[in-house]
Amino acid sequence: MEPIFTPEQLAEIKAYHLPLYIRSAVSPFIYLGVLALILGVLVRPFYRWSESCAAWLSQRLAFLRTAPVSRAFVKAMDRLWGEPGWGAAIFFALLVNLFIELVHVPATIYFDYVLEHRYGMSAYTPLRFALDELKGVTLQGFATLALVLGLYGLARRVKRWWLVLGIPSALLLLVSSALDPYRNQVYFEQTPLEQGPVRERITALMAQANIPFQDVRVEKTSVASKRLQAYFAGQGPTRTIVLNDVILQELAPEEILAAVAHEAGHVHESKWPGRIASSVAMLALLFVIDRLLRLSASRGWFGTTHFADIRTLPLLWLLSFFIFFLSNPLSAAFSREREREADRYALQLTQDSDAFRRMLVKAARVNKMDPDPPRWVVLKGHSHPPISERLAAVPPSPRKRAPAGGTPFVTEPSH
Repeated sequence: MEPIFTPEQLAEIKAYHLPLYIRSAVSPFIYLGVLALILGVLVRPFYRWSESCAAWLSQRLAFLRTAPVSRAFVKAMDRLWGEPGWGAAIFFALLVNLFIELVHVPATIYFDYVLEHRYGMSAYTPLRFALDELKGVTLQGFATLALVLGLYGLARRVKRWWLVLGIPSALLLLVSSALDPYRNQVYFEQTPLEQGPVRERITALMAQANIPFQDVRVEKTSVASKRLQAYFAGQGPTRTIVLNDVILQELAPEEILAAVAHEAGHVHESKWPGRIASSVAMLALLFVIDRLLRLSASRGWFGTTHFADIRTLPLLWLLSFFIFFLSNPLSAAFSREREREADRYALQLTQDSDAFRRMLVKAARVNKMDPDPPRWVVLKGHSHPPISERLAAVPPSPRKRAPAGGTPFVTEPSH
């Protein structure tokens, strides 16, 4: 098999990935530095500004406390929070979140826009890029508000809040993947794959694999990215096969089937042990947060005056960072093993190693995958094995029987 890249292409791949590797090495320390700055210096002024903004807004919008509809909302918030101050808590949480986002704006613009355009990986216009980033910040803001009102509000009202919040959250986590088909539609338009040979062959392949599904949809990501992608979203009645429009342009039908077969391998994984472990871990994390909030209140950290003081929010970000940073190498190792199993499943399902190899090679070329990334990068958090390793694991094509008196031959993969 010919090399995945020419020497010129490989040099470009290495140049493209070098800044990403530097970012991977440096970004944890930058994030830690930002959190240290917030906790050590900015918590008190941020909270004072939040109180001032909430007081000013409360005066200007005092009529909301008596208006027919809004007064019910205000009373519910007062009751949830248990005392005045929920407005300041919301402002503080949003201010901290916005500060962290603003610190990362230069890196976001460079890595997600400038670098991607420089190496031909992005189709973003400046306007669409800005709009998608704004969507992300908005969704992050709503998630922060849910955390503030759900976690801090409940912690103020219920003694064993971590059980009251943790058990339903853990149960929700078990079935949350059913909503996956709808999440990416926030960013990209999806349409059903048109009737034709590709759809028919995917349907037949899924029948062979005994995988029921709701639909095959095309995600129009080419407006933002040149990368090809395929994935399964949802579970049970919401399970959907999603192909982006780039994969339909770049791969032949047999290669698309190989990609879908790989994703089908993930469907057959035993997911419940992982989901149960994640649910238990969430419950344990909430208990640890409860202990941390009580310790902060008893020692008056960051100017806190009582239990579940919103000023401890950056401390929870710090706790989350360490949990993610320490657990990510382990979870990534499990992910790489699942990818290897999915590769083996796809080869067994399709019995077409040529098409599977071509699919991997084309994916590597289109997505500019580094065939030999630094080992520390892989161990730190790569969810997939290096493409060179995956290709080496693909068995050679079976020898075909030549006509009588002829010479045996091997079907060579095309590229």
